[in-house]
Amino acid sequence: MTDVAIVVAGYLLGSVPFGYVLPRLIRGEDVRERGSGNVGASNVWRVYGPSLGVPVALLDVAKGFVPAALGLWLGGDWVGVLAGAAAMVGHARPLFLGFSKGGKMVATAGGVAFALAPLAAACCLALWLVTFAAFRYASVSSMLAAVALPVLGYAFGASWAIVAFMAVASLGVLVLHRQNVRRLLSGTEPRFTRAAAP
Repeated sequence: MTDVAIVVAGYLLGSVPFGYVLPRLIRGEDVRERGSGNVGASNVWRVYGPSLGVPVALLDVAKGFVPAALGLWLGGDWVGVLAGAAAMVGHARPLFLGFSKGGKMVATAGGVAFALAPLAAACCLALWLVTFAAFRYASVSSMLAAVALPVLGYAFGASWAIVAFMAVASLGVLVLHRQNVRRLLSGTEPRFTRAAAP
C-alpha cells in the first residue's frame, strides 16, 4: 500500500504546474497565453527570463527527483521507476490544469534520472549544456540528452528496470518534441533568446 501511495503522490506532485503557478502569482499572467503557450521551464525562461525560468526549472527537476528518490529508498528500483514515471505523466498532463497540455517532461525526467542513475544524468546534463551553448536550441539539446540517457544508464550499470524506464522516457520526450522536429526540418525553429519581459 505504501508503494501505491508513493506512486500516486508522484503523479500529484508532478501535476503541480510550477511554470503556470509562478508567473500567475508573480506577474499575474497566464504563461499559456505567451510564447509557445507551454507551461514548461523553457517557455517561462523565454518569456520572463531567468528570474522565473530558473526557479521553474529547479522546481520541475525537484518534482521528478523527490518521488523517484523516495520510491527508490522505500521500495527499490521498480517503485522508484514507477513514482518517477508518474511524476512525468503528471507534468505532461497535470491534474491541476484539468489534464490539459503540460510541459515536455525534460526537467522532470532529469530529476527522475538524477534519483535513479546520477552519473548518467550528470553526463546528460553536461551534454545538454554543451549542445545548447553550441546551437542555442533547447529542443535539440533536450532530444540529444534524452537519446543519450538510456545508453549512459546502461553503460554505468543501472538495473534493467531503470534502463528500460530511461528508454521509454526518452521516447516520450521525443514524441512531445515532434512539433519542434518539424520546425527544425523546415528551418523555422527559433533559437533560444530571452524575450523582453513586459
